[in-house]
Amino acid sequence: QLQAYGGGLVQAGGSLRLSCAASGYTFRHYDMAWFRQAPGKEREFVAAITWNGDSRYYADSVKGRFTISRDNAKNTVYLQMNSLKPEDTAVYYCAVFTGGRYYDHNNYASWGQGTQVTVSS
Repeated sequence: QLQAYGGGLVQAGGSLRLSCAASGYTFRHYDMAWFRQAPGKEREFVAAITWNGDSRYYADSVKGRFTISRDNAKNTVYLQMNSLKPEDTAVYYCAVFTGGRYYDHNNYASWGQGTQVTVSS
């Protein structure tokens, strides 16, 4: 089970930190990722991190602004979002990677309910 939280309303240029708490499985064994979905759009890959945190991958649209991290002792993955833009507005989901390509949402399980991020201009 995944519980994402930390979303909210922020002005353009502001920052938010999302958290995703995992339970019910061995968190430290799995790569994790964040996706987002805006109204009327497909679910979009944002960032991924390997099980030990050694490697991180980002969508071009967030590279240099967002940082994914994890704390295996707390079973939690984070997404630090800086320099937010109105186009970052979406519901953000964390998910467990099951294999294949990181950017393909079909390669994930246990999505959780998501957390809303709204960036005003």
